[in-house]
Amino acid sequence: MKVLAALSGGVDSAVAAARAVDAGHDVVGVHMALSRNRDEFRSGSRGCCSLEDSNDARRAADILGIPYYVWDLSDEFHDTVVKDFLSEYSQGRTPNPCVRCNEHIKFDTLLERADALGFDAVATGHYARIDIRDDGIRELHRAADPAKDQSYVLAVMGPDKLARAMFPLGEIASKSEVRAEAAARGLGVSNKPDSYDICFVADGDTKGFLERALGEAPGDIVDETGAKVGEHSGAYSYTVGQRKGLGIGRPAADGKPRYVTDVRTESNVIVVGPETLLTVYTLTGEDVVWMAPDAPAAEPTRCLAQVRAHGEAIPASVTRTVVDGAERMIVELDQPMRGVAAGQSLVVYDGTRVLGQATVAKRLL
Repeated sequence: MKVLAALSGGVDSAVAAARAVDAGHDVVGVHMALSRNRDEFRSGSRGCCSLEDSNDARRAADILGIPYYVWDLSDEFHDTVVKDFLSEYSQGRTPNPCVRCNEHIKFDTLLERADALGFDAVATGHYARIDIRDDGIRELHRAADPAKDQSYVLAVMGPDKLARAMFPLGEIASKSEVRAEAAARGLGVSNKPDSYDICFVADGDTKGFLERALGEAPGDIVDETGAKVGEHSGAYSYTVGQRKGLGIGRPAADGKPRYVTDVRTESNVIVVGPETLLTVYTLTGEDVVWMAPDAPAAEPTRCLAQVRAHGEAIPASVTRTVVDGAERMIVELDQPMRGVAAGQSLVVYDGTRVLGQATVAKRLL
């Protein structure tokens, strides 16, 4: 097959591309330049898309003996990922930009360009497995290494895009094995630190990034009774479940910590209360994506539900329904989750298999 290998400049994508070459595919490497203001170097494990990353990707392609190109996708990234991030926070929701990047950039824009150039598939360094059933249906499964599993952020891609994807690292037992393989192949990125945090907030200061982009918008912080207990400089800086950085001078009457329980952007009010108010047993998901034709029907189906990239998967039942003409995912949890915020990605599994994905709706039942 003719395969387009996405080379980020890190060790995972380099080894994934190498394995695609070993499998006999006709591989071409491409580095996606996503930032409009690319620093020359990364700061340790923070940030990405620097000139250093681009050069590391080029060196990996040279060692593998494959053609290499740089595609400037910074406008697409800004319009579909950064703007969505700012919009969601301005509405009091908590988005996951990695999910949106996988949806709109790595498996939408990239695939569209790959199609136009005659490529059969796109290979990435994501940790996830693709199993092909006897009937030809492709299933997305968790990676062999649970510590590195990225099926949660890939679940949004849907079955059509999954059919054009390759994840050569899905069966690898550990990240140390990937680094050892990179070193054995002579890839200079074998010891390069992993990238963490939000890639377009390279200094890790999300609150500062939001304040610079959205400006100050002072408002009140109230408790569960409606009594004012403090002030804030912008509701977008807070998320449900947050405890630190509230700036509340006086303690609660019972002396226990208070947490953000609601972000009311329409009135610019932050609500705080005891930890017990963060508990939810039912989640409603919108913008639903089902990964297989045998996804849950109108009757409850047993599953595992996860709302954070490396969060615990909770036993639950999932039901698909329609509300006001739009499909919804209703998840009834066997045990409570704490601090779930609207805008988070909700993924349901059947064992290791991804059943579907949705965005947690504003209203949690």
